Amino acid sequence: MPLTDSLSFQLYSARNDDTEKTLQMLAEAGYTNVETFGANYEDPSGFRALLDGHGLGAKSGHFALAMVEGEPQRVIDICRTLGIETVVVPFLPLEERPTDAAGWQAIGARLAALKPLYGKEGLGLAWHNHDFEFQALADGSYPIEHILGEEIDWEADVAWMERAGAYSENWLKHFSGRVVAVHVKDIAPEGEKADEDGWADVGTGTVDWDALWPIAVEAGARLMIAEHDKPADAARFARVSIAKMKALAGAGN
Repeated sequence: MPLTDSLSFQLYSARNDDTEKTLQMLAEAGYTNVETFGANYEDPSGFRALLDGHGLGAKSGHFALAMVEGEPQRVIDICRTLGIETVVVPFLPLEERPTDAAGWQAIGARLAALKPLYGKEGLGLAWHNHDFEFQALADGSYPIEHILGEEIDWEADVAWMERAGAYSENWLKHFSGRVVAVHVKDIAPEGEKADEDGWADVGTGTVDWDALWPIAVEAGARLMIAEHDKPADAARFARVSIAKMKALAGAGN
């Protein structure tokens, strides 16, 4: 399947907007897929009808670790209804984050124990990073290494890596083969877009997507997902970003 068929949009980016209007806007802009989050699971059948009505798929979805562990059948049922193929654990609250390698290894073990449960249902299990996974521990290791271990797939958020001062290219190559999706987001130049928490539309910021896009695809990514944590105008972000993403995908990367 050509990568251009998998240009996606994380709906959290438009969480403050009307959902149906957002889906219509995304379809008109040229997206073929969306990534879901918690608010989309209140009425899975109704939400699926909205997706179908706008010709959109939902191949990946964000689910809290507590839900993935504590309500697996509900997660599986939602995935079946929406057509989700990859369950992504997106975040660990500050109060739940370990402070040493052993603690992060325990998180990784919890995920590894869940993988067969979802795997037998035909679902992949992946972790989505922020910046804290790339802050070195006392022993010199990094949380991301312990979280992913030898089994868990990765939805790589390059911009959060960049904010952590990590070398995104090296990490993408290190986990090549397990990078199933990438959050395509951008960072505004220093001092700009303060009202948007310093994030930018894809292609307008400091992240070198011309270089990183082909590396991400080579590492295995088949879903490239536009995301902005706090856009002043989600529709603007969506349209500007997909133009850049289409150009990158069309370049054969």
